Amino acid sequence: VRVTKAGDSTFLAGVMRLVAEAQASKSRLQILSDRAAYFLTLIAIGAGGLTFFSWFFVRPGEIGFALERLVAVLVIACPHALGLAVPLVASISTNKAAKNGILLRERIAFERARTIGIVLFDKTGTLTTGEYGVTNVWPVAAPDERGLLGLAASVDAHSEHFISRAIVADAEKRGAAISDAGDFVRMPGKGVRGQVDGHEVAVGGGALFDEYRANIPPDIERAIAEENKNGKTIIYAFRDGVLWGALALADTIRADSREAVRALKALGVRVAMVTGDSEAVAAWVARELGIDEVFARVLPAQKVEKVKALQSRGMTVAMVGDGINDAPALTQADVGIAIGAGTNVAIESAGIILVKSDPRDIVKIVRLSRLTYSKML
Repeated sequence: VRVTKAGDSTFLAGVMRLVAEAQASKSRLQILSDRAAYFLTLIAIGAGGLTFFSWFFVRPGEIGFALERLVAVLVIACPHALGLAVPLVASISTNKAAKNGILLRERIAFERARTIGIVLFDKTGTLTTGEYGVTNVWPVAAPDERGLLGLAASVDAHSEHFISRAIVADAEKRGAAISDAGDFVRMPGKGVRGQVDGHEVAVGGGALFDEYRANIPPDIERAIAEENKNGKTIIYAFRDGVLWGALALADTIRADSREAVRALKALGVRVAMVTGDSEAVAAWVARELGIDEVFARVLPAQKVEKVKALQSRGMTVAMVGDGINDAPALTQADVGIAIGAGTNVAIESAGIILVKSDPRDIVKIVRLSRLTYSKML
């Protein structure tokens, strides 16, 4: 048995820490009620003191009578309901959310959830499963399919990206020769690059293809266009600047994503999607799910700009993501929601975490936030 984490480093300890942070943090309404309760308490004490001394001077021999009036004023005027009810509702809502797999790191983010106007989903791993597989291989300069897969996998073997892992897995399955790659470089939003057997090899998507401006044989170009319409991701491999070939990979839409989008729309919330994939892939996913707005071919650093663009329209924006690339956008959004299966960076950047990684829980967040606010009022 290998123990990789213990004590405060375990997942359970992290969950307990997040719940404790949520219970300690306060929403704006709670802060306002605490401030109001403070001043109302001072007023109640002042009114009680004035009542006591007034009756004491009117009936100087009856201190008990004056004390009775003091106690009566304090009991009636003291804002105990305001000071106790709001924190109690906040505590109950936090516990209910935790029982449903929703961890609230920031009470203010949870309070804002009732006013969400649009939810911006990161596509891969959130709306889709993120489990890709190679479906088509088109050699161009490569001698054959295995030669193309082997070259691409040689560089992708050093990447942790799910698409890279899918290419490596397929290359190993087909028995393609995978070489060691040196000078490995990640190119965010484009792909990866490295040296393989003395040749510079680059593997990536449409942004990388645009950079090299390569020519594709007409028959392969038609086939790629057709697969794009079917929602597949196209990856290109270059050796020394020459197009070695192209690969098509397919992702699957999560069944619960359809339910989440449908339920959000029923609540009057618009749904948008941001992805680094091509316009065709993004359009296909949007059609399947009924998404209102799509941002395609967006580099990781540009995601935060899309959040700002939506906010500039006067909408309260909720961002849902699971990767390191999503962290800035999660922080910029009015409500940052991290998928629990995502990276620690994304989780630490969000105000709300979905432990079960179920997009349908976003609907629960909006409903619970609205109910909590109405109870506080």
